[in-house]
Amino acid sequence: MDNYLRGIKLREAVPPTSYLADIPAIRYLASVPQLSFHKPVTFLVGENGTGKSTILEAIAIAMGFNAEGGSWDFTFSTTPTHSELHEYITTIKTVRPKDGFFLRAESFYNAASYLENTSTLQRYGGVSFHKQSHGESFLSLIAYRFGGEGLYLLDEPEAALSPQRLMSLIVAIDDLVERDSQFIIATHSPILMAYPNSEILQFSDFGIQKVAYQDTENYQITKQFLNKPEQMIRYLLKK
Repeated sequence: MDNYLRGIKLREAVPPTSYLADIPAIRYLASVPQLSFHKPVTFLVGENGTGKSTILEAIAIAMGFNAEGGSWDFTFSTTPTHSELHEYITTIKTVRPKDGFFLRAESFYNAASYLENTSTLQRYGGVSFHKQSHGESFLSLIAYRFGGEGLYLLDEPEAALSPQRLMSLIVAIDDLVERDSQFIIATHSPILMAYPNSEILQFSDFGIQKVAYQDTENYQITKQFLNKPEQMIRYLLKK
């Protein structure tokens, strides 16, 4: 399958007076012809504040999704907090996907409330997301709503999921990839980013670079901690 979204590029420079101009990932975009997505699953990883969610949000809005999450038919808005980055980027597309969804953990409650007030809840399994745990509602959404041949943008889905449920998510992602789907996922989870048919783009103060799984900071720090948890805790607490 050829990716629905091949990449993004800056159409014009972000104004130097904008806070976006100080984000390393945005400066990187200004220095390269484009940021390309080669695999059916692309992980955006890195420290807080390096621009992962900002870029994913801009992609979502530029692709026509609701800024607070949802599909193309979601029209709700609570408190607008999205950046203006989508106004400066161009998406490099092939064919339009038949399905799509922007799932962002921080505003999923708002999306779930929107569904409560529409007649489309049956399409999402028929059970109110507010009557399920956060993790259960995430997986129900993916199981009932993600139909394949789609573009799915996930912003920190691990926020609601236990390690075991993250493994269930990996299985669901693979099933959807087999049905001609593309994922772009901003995450901190070393479990999730272990998915094999993927590309990992690491965001840092130096910009964005492709890295191997074992070379991500998430993997290395987690491995160090699990290998010697007592020693790491003593070091952190200086005891």
